[in-house]
Amino acid sequence: MPALSFQSISKVYPASGKNGAPPLKALDDVSFDIEEGEFFGLLGPNGAGKTTLISILAGLARATAGAVKVHGFDVQTDFVQARRHLGIVPQELVFDPFFTVREALVFQSGYFGLHHNGPWIDQLLEGLGLADKAKANMRQLSGGMKRRVLVAQALVHKPPVIVLDEPTAGVDVELRQTLWHFIAGLNRQGHTVLLTTHYLEEAEALCNRLAMLKSGRVIALEKTSVLLSNATANVLYFKTDSALPPSLAGLARVTGRIVALPASGPAEIEQHLAQLRQAGVNAEDVEIRKADLEDVFIELMSGPVTGRRTATLTEAGLADAATA
Repeated sequence: MPALSFQSISKVYPASGKNGAPPLKALDDVSFDIEEGEFFGLLGPNGAGKTTLISILAGLARATAGAVKVHGFDVQTDFVQARRHLGIVPQELVFDPFFTVREALVFQSGYFGLHHNGPWIDQLLEGLGLADKAKANMRQLSGGMKRRVLVAQALVHKPPVIVLDEPTAGVDVELRQTLWHFIAGLNRQGHTVLLTTHYLEEAEALCNRLAMLKSGRVIALEKTSVLLSNATANVLYFKTDSALPPSLAGLARVTGRIVALPASGPAEIEQHLAQLRQAGVNAEDVEIRKADLEDVFIELMSGPVTGRRTATLTEAGLADAATA
């Protein structure tokens, strides 16, 4: 039995009579399973449907069609059991300003009928770097500290499935390192983790398997290693203040002064360099790297939404992913 099962999920928001907006299909027949013990990444640009899918999983929205199950419990018809198996860290910083950090965790424990949860709360506070803030009022915490508390609240009932919706958005490096160390430890203990993030280097480092959404549809569902192996072999990186020649400008990914050009092999790299020299482009700090997940992501998102661009895993592959 999978830890999470999304079965033909569609979500259509009705037309708005006020501004004449047509119906919006936020999700279109989304189906995939996440096996127990997986560290699974859900990626996609803004508006792809990630938050809508998480909202349906959490019971905050109802799917137009399809079903979502958590350890076999339907999130609509078996909500109580599904929720007991699920811990969700939302994007928004939602907190009660009248409680201290420890009080917030004690109250959260009570929602799940846990009355003697002190030792686990202490472990959460220590593991997430909140021990010295246990008696601090929630209003006194920085944004990063509030996000740590949200993580602790999601984990207070020891859920077997942990959902992290953009958990490190806008937080410092220290929190990111602390959070991933703690969550990776829980994953090694057997907890299933579903992560949505725009930090693709995090997804590449942490996730055994990935699904990519575009315009509400799954366009890729595969092991991270397979997606990377199917990508362009190399990427030519350099810095420049010069304009690229038209023949390269359409291929390049430019971030400030940094240019990344995909290349299938040494011959194409030399061809790129020759065109740069011919155009008088002054390239600095030139280096060649293997394609990373950002390169794969951009390549997939630039294509048409015609279905999955990569094959789904076989049953044997799923077993490998769950134990990877």
